[in-house]
Amino acid sequence: MTRQMSANMQQCIDLCNQCHNMCEQMMSHCMEMGGDQGMRLGMMMMSCADMCRMNADMMMRCTSMKADMAMLDMCSRMSMMCADMCQMGADMCRQTNDPQLMECADMLMRCADMCRMMTPEMMMQ
Repeated sequence: MTRQMSANMQQCIDLCNQCHNMCEQMMSHCMEMGGDQGMRLGMMMMSCADMCRMNADMMMRCTSMKADMAMLDMCSRMSMMCADMCQMGADMCRQTNDPQLMECADMLMRCADMCRMMTPEMMMQ
């Protein structure tokens, strides 16, 4: 039996997928920058992309099965970890003067803010 996905949860999944795509694009951009900063930023973009994808996948699983409170709690904790990773990525992007990375920072912060809203109760609505 599938659970009805809340509008907030769908919005969070969509934002995580968009963030994943942007981070994948920015990974290449960072590698082209070169140097230590470009390498560190590229690795952060890779980590953010992976975490966003994993979080979106986990939330989709919570709705595709009859998830109990323990599973919803796990999804919520994953969302908090994703929010922390996105926050770290945004902070790193903001240390540059690169317009593309500043745009990425904004996307990462929107994703972090949405992920922080994903409590088990919010997921059940």
